[in-house]
Amino acid sequence: MDVSAYLNRINYTARVGTDKQTLFGLQKAHLLSVPFENLDIHYNVPITLETASFFNKIVLQNRGGFCYELNGLFYELLHTIGFNVHRVSARVHDKDGAYSPEYDHMALLVTLDSIKYLVDVGFGKFTLEPLTIDLNVPQHDPYGTFVINHFETDRSYIRVSEQSDKNRTPQYIFNPKPRSLDEFEGMCNYHQTNPNSHFTRKKVISISTEKGRITLNNTSLKITEGSDTEEIQFHENQFEEYLKKYFDIDLNSAS
Repeated sequence: MDVSAYLNRINYTARVGTDKQTLFGLQKAHLLSVPFENLDIHYNVPITLETASFFNKIVLQNRGGFCYELNGLFYELLHTIGFNVHRVSARVHDKDGAYSPEYDHMALLVTLDSIKYLVDVGFGKFTLEPLTIDLNVPQHDPYGTFVINHFETDRSYIRVSEQSDKNRTPQYIFNPKPRSLDEFEGMCNYHQTNPNSHFTRKKVISISTEKGRITLNNTSLKITEGSDTEEIQFHENQFEEYLKKYFDIDLNSAS
């Protein structure tokens, strides 16, 4: 792991230590620099669960990735720096109120001064900073208010919800048990190949900004700044033009 190259990729210039300030700074820097994207799936480039592959794509090619790649590589960075970190398997809440299969999403848990933090740079629009595993206490993040509690039907799982007024919208549940990278291989392959996976249905690339978010899919670009949203529609054959303009990614020159 070339830590210097990784920190340069995410524009992190502050002091590096195994403390809360570094942890929070690294997650924020990562989210503001590295997009969530599923483009390899639509350009027939296999995604393999190998740290070297993650590093080559995200750091050397200046690309993004989906959860297994983003949190997979971020795990290696935190581990190399010296954080007490492990991977966890999460099950994502869907519009029908159910939860996806095990290993559908990878997140990270960091233990620091006896406090556990949920760290996630691979869930698209989520939190800008880590969340403390502090049950039933609203946590105010720059991107919203979140609450962590036990999942009622199986208390071995912890649920993360976004709270708006008095309404809570579940995001995902996870078991805090440490997981190895290869345990996610089955679902990683599923999301690349199965037509029922939302990742195979359309291209998407999205990144956090200081004021909001930029999201590009097959035929539309959405730019959010605070309460203002601009949406641009275009023909699908213009996708790579917008990709280059707003994300500085040229897939034709990738190696």
